[in-house]
Amino acid sequence: MRLVFAIVCLSIALSPISARSQTALPDAPSTPAHLHLFLAPEDLVLWSQSDTPVAQQPAEAAEPMTTMFPHPDDTRYYLAGQANIIFQSHPSFHSPYQGQNSLHGGGEYKTSLLGTVYGGYQPHRNIRYNTDFIVDMESAGGRGMSEALGLAGFTNLDVVRNPNLGSSPYLARGVIKQTIGLTNETTDSERTYFSLPTKVPVRRFEVMVGKMSLPDVFDLNSIGSDSHLQFMNWTVDNNGAWDYAADTRGYTVGGVLEYDDRDWSFRYGIFAMPTVANGIDLDWAFSRARGQNWEFELRHSLVHGRKGTERVLAFVNNAHMGDYRDAVVAYLTGKDATPDVDAHAKFGAVKYGFTWNNEQEVTDHLRLFSRFGWNEGQHESYAYTEVDQTVEAGGDYAGSAWGRSADKVGVTFVSNAIKKDHQNYLADGGLGFLLGDGKLNYGRENIEESYYNLHTWRGMFFALDLQHINNPGYNRDRGAVWVPSVRAHVDF
Repeated sequence: MRLVFAIVCLSIALSPISARSQTALPDAPSTPAHLHLFLAPEDLVLWSQSDTPVAQQPAEAAEPMTTMFPHPDDTRYYLAGQANIIFQSHPSFHSPYQGQNSLHGGGEYKTSLLGTVYGGYQPHRNIRYNTDFIVDMESAGGRGMSEALGLAGFTNLDVVRNPNLGSSPYLARGVIKQTIGLTNETTDSERTYFSLPTKVPVRRFEVMVGKMSLPDVFDLNSIGSDSHLQFMNWTVDNNGAWDYAADTRGYTVGGVLEYDDRDWSFRYGIFAMPTVANGIDLDWAFSRARGQNWEFELRHSLVHGRKGTERVLAFVNNAHMGDYRDAVVAYLTGKDATPDVDAHAKFGAVKYGFTWNNEQEVTDHLRLFSRFGWNEGQHESYAYTEVDQTVEAGGDYAGSAWGRSADKVGVTFVSNAIKKDHQNYLADGGLGFLLGDGKLNYGRENIEESYYNLHTWRGMFFALDLQHINNPGYNRDRGAVWVPSVRAHVDF
């Protein structure tokens, strides 16, 4: 809390200071938050011999600087960082009973802290055959409400479900990325944490190998993918039905092969699965355990003159997974005292599904997005969260409409569901790695989220966020829950 107080005081003291931007992070708006006038030769009023003004050029507005320090585009290296602090709470809510994995019915509050250092290096700068080395270090501290249990759409994507992992720094990403150009024709590319070139071939292959998070590459959405500047909920920033390969912290090891053309892209990835559901250890035997992903991306707008993108993703996971139906049958026939999906895990189990992702620019200020996801639901939720089907729609509005273009407001709605086998398992008292109230009066878990992200000075942002969850953990007997949040974010 002392760190939060220090950041608030610093932002108040420095907020009047303006600076002209030299570079901007990919998720930060690029239009000015304030109108800062400056004089240049072309801005001066020209006077005739009669002292009557004959011409005047309009003053230009300076771009807001959205990082604490500039990041030049013309160097072989890239070094940046982020700090993210989220304070969340919820008041007491209707809860006639709760189980081992329930969201606590009494009021509570928690703070999470996430810091990341992003490093990149280009050993040579050949536009057609570029190589990037990416190394990121991270530290995750604090805790989520109820230890991040009791909600399929948990309210804070920065939270690590297992707080016993501690806050010691760890390697988040270690990636080699190779571009293989198929033409000399180039197009502009924004320099980001995960891609250093500013020019790339229009037609190219890209190969990535190493440790990474699948949402770095798949299911991207410029409106709903960044929990540090946009929405915070797990099933808003990522597709909840996409049970992507990951350890407890959200990272895994594998490779991606991607082909990019002028208006479309296709990518395939294969990654290591955890040894147990949402576990920290990975199974290195790809012959028996692996997560495979295929995604097609079409850059096509539904509104003339505006940007739009559609993405369709399919995934197939092979792992040592259990089956909800087998666990329920064993319980009902007296073989197990309580339903235990882990007791029926076996190699050769397959979980599969698909997702759809859309984003559409409507006006200079307004953008809309949507997602749909489905998986087969009989095998246990294994890596991300306990969702078998999800539907989402929302949008954001840039603050340039009221003279603060680095600000942003967003609103979204997401509805999550689980299949009948999964419902029966929880209703009979089974525990997933996130859910388990002891019994279940099933209903869809419906979530509304809204935020206002305020740019104060350079790379400093503050946000107010409000989430409303109806039927937490798919249980009509509990809730609804209101979750207000305050977020402090700094880009270095």
